Amino acid sequence: MSASTHQSGFQTTIDIARRQTHNVAPVAGQKRSSEEMSGPVAKQMVVGRNNNPDPLLESTPFESARNLPVNRFTASRLHLGAGASEAQNEDRQRALAPPSSQNPLLFLANPKYGLPPPLTANFAALGVTSIYPWQASCLLAKGLLSGERHLVYTAPTGGGKSLVADVLLLKRIIENPGRKALLVLPYVALVQEKLKWMRRIVQDVEKHVHDEDDSELPRWRRKRQQKNIRVTGFFGGSRTTATWADTDIAVCTIEKANSLINTAIEECSIGDLGVVVLDELHMLDDENRGYLLELMVTKLLLLQQDIQIIGMSATLSNTEMLAEWMKAKFFISTYRPIPIDEYMVYENGIYPAATSRQLFQTASKLTAAASLHDTIPPHRIIEPSSFKQLGNSATNAMVALAVETASAGFGSLVFCGSRQACQIHAATIGEAMPPPGQEELNKRLDLLAELRSLSCGLDPALEVTIAKGTGFHSKYPVFKLVMFTSLTIAPDAGMTTEERELIAQAYDQGVIKVLVATCSLAAGVNLPARRVIINGARMGRDLVGPAMLRQMCGRAGRKGKDDAGETYLICGKADMQAVCDLLDADMPAIESCLAPEKRGLKRYVLCSHLVAQSADPPRRALLEAIATGLVSGCEAIKEYVQCTLLYRSLDKKLAYSIMNSALQELVDEELLILQDDESYQATPLGQAVVASAFSPEDGLFVHEELKRALKAFVMDGDMHIFYMFTPLQAALNTPIDWQIFRDQLDKLDESGLRALLFVGVQPGFVNKMVLSGASLKETDPNQMKQARIYRRAYTAFQLRDLSNEVPISTIATRYNIPRGTIQTLAQQCHGFAAGIVKFCQRMNWGMLAAVLDHMRDRLEAGARADLLEMAQVTFVKSWTARLLRENGFKNLRALAEAEPKDLIPILKMANPRKAHKIDLYPSESERYTAKLKEKAEIMIAHANKIWGM
Repeated sequence: MSASTHQSGFQTTIDIARRQTHNVAPVAGQKRSSEEMSGPVAKQMVVGRNNNPDPLLESTPFESARNLPVNRFTASRLHLGAGASEAQNEDRQRALAPPSSQNPLLFLANPKYGLPPPLTANFAALGVTSIYPWQASCLLAKGLLSGERHLVYTAPTGGGKSLVADVLLLKRIIENPGRKALLVLPYVALVQEKLKWMRRIVQDVEKHVHDEDDSELPRWRRKRQQKNIRVTGFFGGSRTTATWADTDIAVCTIEKANSLINTAIEECSIGDLGVVVLDELHMLDDENRGYLLELMVTKLLLLQQDIQIIGMSATLSNTEMLAEWMKAKFFISTYRPIPIDEYMVYENGIYPAATSRQLFQTASKLTAAASLHDTIPPHRIIEPSSFKQLGNSATNAMVALAVETASAGFGSLVFCGSRQACQIHAATIGEAMPPPGQEELNKRLDLLAELRSLSCGLDPALEVTIAKGTGFHSKYPVFKLVMFTSLTIAPDAGMTTEERELIAQAYDQGVIKVLVATCSLAAGVNLPARRVIINGARMGRDLVGPAMLRQMCGRAGRKGKDDAGETYLICGKADMQAVCDLLDADMPAIESCLAPEKRGLKRYVLCSHLVAQSADPPRRALLEAIATGLVSGCEAIKEYVQCTLLYRSLDKKLAYSIMNSALQELVDEELLILQDDESYQATPLGQAVVASAFSPEDGLFVHEELKRALKAFVMDGDMHIFYMFTPLQAALNTPIDWQIFRDQLDKLDESGLRALLFVGVQPGFVNKMVLSGASLKETDPNQMKQARIYRRAYTAFQLRDLSNEVPISTIATRYNIPRGTIQTLAQQCHGFAAGIVKFCQRMNWGMLAAVLDHMRDRLEAGARADLLEMAQVTFVKSWTARLLRENGFKNLRALAEAEPKDLIPILKMANPRKAHKIDLYPSESERYTAKLKEKAEIMIAHANKIWGM
């Protein structure tokens, strides 16, 4: 192939990489030469069972790779087509050419940026010493570094957007030690990733504080509290005890950020806020959560405080309009440091994506007897496969492209439309992958051992794919149609958080060569690839939009990881026209989600209840503004409406009409009262809804159920509390297996059954559903309310099991649902439970709040009451707490008085497979023991701190 490639001049980045004589830092793993594949390394790959030093090999799927059959399952070969040319390679060489000169403004250490040496040193340690010209132009624009102007900007994925925001945020915090920062991201995974990055960046960086500012404090306390930059994460499932007062930089999800701003406004501490960074600003257009971003910006604009707002995204089309709304400077960059070659794959032919329209027009005119390849010569051709599994041309192309990338030593991301497809495609690609070398084999075995040691156990499908160098990755939000909200974001939670983190890390390190993921991974963590393969541009049944397609393609090639990138969009005949339209489509304009029709109701109306739901965003917008004391009178409310994106998106009279209707509804629902002076005030119920961060719709439902609980709370058991703490959104997406529901009801004690009867669950109805095999009807409000109750009760069984230390894998099997769904429930219930407790406190239901608060601690610990105290300690989860108790450390005091060396054997018991694996290697065992000793010391110190309180 290389010889013919050289003659014709057409070269892919894989071809170029194969002939490089210098070392390249690939996206995933180090390149193995063809000599290694046929020499000693290949011989090591067929080590016999008797020569295997690792007992874990005895039961792994590598057994099939040791004695390869002659006609083993293989990927199809790719060869040149008649459409190859030299132009592409010449363009690539020009793109990869180094800059001819160095501008001093392209270095972060330049005095113009005013960054302290420790900060620039931290950036340099993470590989960031210089910046791109567009970043310099943006940062040096008038008023940005000084914090006087807001900023809205857009740049391609991988183009360095985050660095601009990081510099502006950190400069603001360092130079204004009394101010705080909010860094807002849409997903928990992004928050966790950014949290780690920020903590590394600010290490040893101090704010500009004069010691005399707080001379009354002791010097040691003054230095620690004021000079060091504290970074805290706020997101669902977080166990942090830090508050707004305890942090300088809050990295948080959209919901948490909105709640923090509401609290700061209500407590008159919003002046402490100095800068707000809104990453993924295109989420303004999200039908489920976008309005929360709009509310945040609207409140900050109305306040007119000295708070700098920075918004960024890779997928904005109306940047200038958004900048006008936010009274900000706008900046648009099209620069991408790593060039990307884009291709379309159709019927085993590979064509430049730019010619897709011509390709479609030609293909649609051809008769069955004509050949498309003869009419429009492809640049490359994928040979048809004789294997049944590869009979479909799309699957054949996906496998061939992925295996070719892996064989060259690089990583590829394969996107497909569902979690089930991820597993199937990962297994198919894995069957065709080249056999691993001994070093790769050992690393994969280590990964399998780590996955087995997780409390949820090892997914059998993952065990097979990882062994062959492929993995699948699913979690990030996909759109699912449900009955209570028109189009809601629900996690595709097939995998647990720990599994996803280990898989992503293994891919990044080259242990796994191919990662197959749902389309929405593109909006998740930063996982770049040399080659991105999109196997059909659909997410479920629906075609992805231009923004999602750009996100997926943007994963190809990343500065510092690779020097090139390629994307391949595999298209079938049925989708050809739609895909061509997609490739030609402009990015959609961002619009306000406060408008009722923006929430997808025109296409997804299921019943009249959804029409009522459409008014929830404007109702929430006004309720939050009034409840926090931001506005009250009609003129102030009018000014507030004028600060919304809605006011710029719609006719002004229509915007006022929407808000006036929302005001009247809030009064009718007794969330607001209209006073004699024609101003509005939140009722205690309205205050409680806002304080608990519920939407008006959810707040009213919770209020109704809590009022009933006040009359007759079932206190002689836990089932009533588990029901109350079951998150509403988690229950909405829960499919009910009625046979399992009946089995769980039959096992309840008298107290548990009485609790469920009280909330509205009827055993006779459950039995009827089992016998009839029917589904819940949800065609009117009463039926929908009944469905919500039964779904919550069914989910409450799972929550009960979690708090009783039943393993996640056991719960998943018991209810026939993915393990990741159970873990997501555990994470969601923490924030929901906190909201319920706060709701009760605001309603002055003190006794009920106290009861629920105790159970909330149990939920967060994931442990029974006897382990609750122990589970507060750092690194101690329910399983570790149980092991400590069973091995002599009965309570917190015993742990506080322990010696670190006494805890090491117990910590090894908590991860037996990893301990066994490391014990085989003395040097590794010594390091592992030292690490566990350090961990034990931290646990004992924290136990002492809690015990001494």
